[in-house]
Formats: sequence, structure tokens, C-alpha cells
Amino acid sequence: MAGRTARRRITRVTVTETGVSAAARADLLAAEEPLGIRVDGTALTMTMRTPGDDVELAAGFLVGEGIVRGRDDIAAMKICDGTTCGHLDHTDDEIGNIVDITLAPGAEVTLGARRNFMTTSACGVCGKTSIDDIRLLPRTPLSADGSMFDPAVLTTLPDRLREAQRVFSATGGLHAAGLFTASGELLAVREDVGRHNAVDKIVGWAVLQDKLPLSGCALLVSGRASFELAQKAVLAGIPLLAAVSAPSSLAADLAQEAGLTLIGFLRGQSMNVYAGAQRVAV
Repeated sequence: MAGRTARRRITRVTVTETGVSAAARADLLAAEEPLGIRVDGTALTMTMRTPGDDVELAAGFLVGEGIVRGRDDIAAMKICDGTTCGHLDHTDDEIGNIVDITLAPGAEVTLGARRNFMTTSACGVCGKTSIDDIRLLPRTPLSADGSMFDPAVLTTLPDRLREAQRVFSATGGLHAAGLFTASGELLAVREDVGRHNAVDKIVGWAVLQDKLPLSGCALLVSGRASFELAQKAVLAGIPLLAAVSAPSSLAADLAQEAGLTLIGFLRGQSMNVYAGAQRVAV
């Protein structure tokens, strides 16, 4: 977990019936640092994230923005070390915190003129100017995916995801995304201070493994299901998105339009299906 957590000295305050006490102790926090993404030598975005899986995060971000559709659209990716990436204007703080991407011929950034890509760990679609600008749909409708999911299997996924969250268990301060097969096998799990970053890391893992589209898979997120997370799932070809909390109305609208199965409040032995109920075997 080196680099993904930061140790800090804190004051632990305890209130009891006999009074208030205070004691100094060490605590672990989830690390948060900026990551710059450069495409073909031009700065595209700066996002706040938990260090680790940075190349996956950058690749997943490009998929979620509709810039690339798969591994063939990316010619090269590397973490900048200040000497080999071809840019000499980095500060010491930037070294190791920039991913340089070279797109393959035919792939290009087309959205930059219409939006500001500056994001925080809590915001994924900040800067986009309208719903029309942010709604992206895949070439192949998800409704063509014939996957079926057993509710009894789906109810086991939150516990499996929590068991795989190594950094969360140490800090209590991270979101997680897990990619599962229809039978409940955990394919990949990623953690980050930002929900959208965790999903980007999952999608980026699939890009680098040349596994897109992720037909037959379920994506589980530890928080709520926003419009952006629904769109990331759709563009990655994932037919089912589940969340332990609520979806937004716009996420439900997109799921309905794109043929995505959207599940919220996946807790205990129950769940709410907001769209795509035909994939849930009831």
C-alpha cells in the first residue's frame, strides 16, 4: 500500500461519563495527489486521485470520454519521469504524477474545445457544458447483450468487494469498484478517493488487457450510481451496473436509453432495479 496511504499524527478525543480525554496517536489516511494526463504532447486533464494504477486510470478516462474505444487506439502510454517523456518543463512535484499517452493514427481528442477537463476526486463531469455534450452512447447497443444475472449471486457481491478493499480496511476513506462475471467471480478491484477514478482504473485495466467490450460482466461501485458512472459502464460495454446506494435520475435515464441494467441499494438480500430488469433472472 506504499504511496496509497499517508501516516499522520492526530489527537484522539474520547468523551465518557467521567469526562473528556485526549491522546496523541498515529493514523493512516488515504493518499490524494494530482495526476496529469497528456495526450500527444498536450495537457488534457488534471485529476485528483489516490496514487497507483495510474496508467489504467488514464486509459479508462480516455474510454469514458469517447476518445478511444479500445487498446488499438493507443500507441503508447508511460509515466513521466522527467527525462524520457519529452517534456522538460516539469516541476519536481509533477515527476511521477503525469501519464503521457500517444494515440494511434486515426484516434484524436475531439471534446477539448467544448469542455474544461479540470476535475477533482469528487467530480467527473465538472466543466461539461450541457447534457448533449456529456451523453455518449456506444456503437453497439447494450440491449444486444444477452447476459443474465442471478439475484442470489448479485447479493453476494458487496461483501466480496469489501473483502478485497485492502486500502479501505486500513484507512476507511476510499471508494471501490469491482468487476465481476455473471457467476460472481471477481475479475478486478480498484480503489480511489474518487468514485469515477476507481471505475476508470477498472476500465483502463480492461483496455490494457484488450478485453473491451466487457460483455457479460457486472460492475459494482461502493457509493451511489451517478450519470457519469453509468456512462463509463456503457462505453466499456458493461451490461450491468450496481451500487450499494442510490442512482441519480439522470443515470436511470441513460441506463434506459442505452440498455444498461441499473441496480441500486444492493444491500443484504434485496436490491432495486431501475432499468434493464430483463437481465435479472426473477
